[in-house]
Amino acid sequence: MKEHNSPVALGDVAGEHALTLESLLIFLLVGAIAGWLAGLIVKGRGLGLVGNIVIGIVGAFLAGWLLPQLGLYIGGGLVGAILNAMIGAIILLVIIMAIRKT
Repeated sequence: MKEHNSPVALGDVAGEHALTLESLLIFLLVGAIAGWLAGLIVKGRGLGLVGNIVIGIVGAFLAGWLLPQLGLYIGGGLVGAILNAMIGAIILLVIIMAIRKT
């Protein structure tokens, strides 16, 4: 049986990386901060806690796919993750606003 460094591990299957409670909280925090910042930049206000988290997380996935396609690399660490997610969230909000106007 494989031992974990963390007492809470979710989804550890056949040696894959486990999603710990700590990493889940960081994931949600990065999404919330990125969504909040993107909401301030695009709309002039935040989108509420749940809206910020959703926009930030979807934006992080969007930026994780799009930025390497464009040859852009922001950096690593927590600040890099927030910046990447914020860029993706801004792009996502602009797309949503364009769709709503049509």
